[in-house]
Amino acid sequence: MRQEEVWDGEAARRYDTPGEGMFAPEVLGPTVDRLAALAGDGAALEFAIGTGRVAVPLAARGVPVTGIELSAPMIAQLRTKVDAQAIPVVAGDMATAVAPGEFSLVYLVFNTIANLLTQAEQVACFRNAARHLAPGGRFVIELWVPELRKLPPGQQAVVWHSEPGYVGLDTYDVLAQHVVSHHFRFGDGRQAELFRTPHRYVWPAELDLMGQLAGFTLESRHADWTGGEFTAESRSHVSVYRLP
Repeated sequence: MRQEEVWDGEAARRYDTPGEGMFAPEVLGPTVDRLAALAGDGAALEFAIGTGRVAVPLAARGVPVTGIELSAPMIAQLRTKVDAQAIPVVAGDMATAVAPGEFSLVYLVFNTIANLLTQAEQVACFRNAARHLAPGGRFVIELWVPELRKLPPGQQAVVWHSEPGYVGLDTYDVLAQHVVSHHFRFGDGRQAELFRTPHRYVWPAELDLMGQLAGFTLESRHADWTGGEFTAESRSHVSVYRLP
């Protein structure tokens, strides 16, 4: 299952949920606030910019934003909101594609580094971030903490969310550090819709080593965008890496 196949036209059309989920003000507001503060007076580059969930409000705050995006349908959806002059986008893989200019901030949100399915690709993503940054620049990653403690011995799947009309199920390959998220949506009838996304999960310590290989040091790690303390019980983290 390649990422180009996952993020097709149908996925792009359904991606935006204005005012709800990851588009809810209480989710999006702190994200944009923190990124704007980290960018300062410089420009920002978003890896896997998607439909512009974060980039559009960040640009509206006066931060010059450029994007890299693999999916042509996601770029097309972004273009219904802003033109190429407002937010330029380079079509390509975030591990290798190069955007023109120099940036004070590169950011990668909502677990998207896990869309790179090998360790080598994830290391290359760090190096690509470093390539785009000015001295002292920052690379910010939002990523979930692998929830293997929920996985009983001998079991390969766990339900991570359930509500009326929706079930989220993850299946694990712990040898390859792969997980496939299955999103089931259904009504009162017998039919259901399935959307699947493959990921390679990364432990925080492994992520830090990837940063070191690319010349970064870990500047901070919090449980969320508001600066909550990161603990052993945190389900996700926002990690800020900085170049010398």
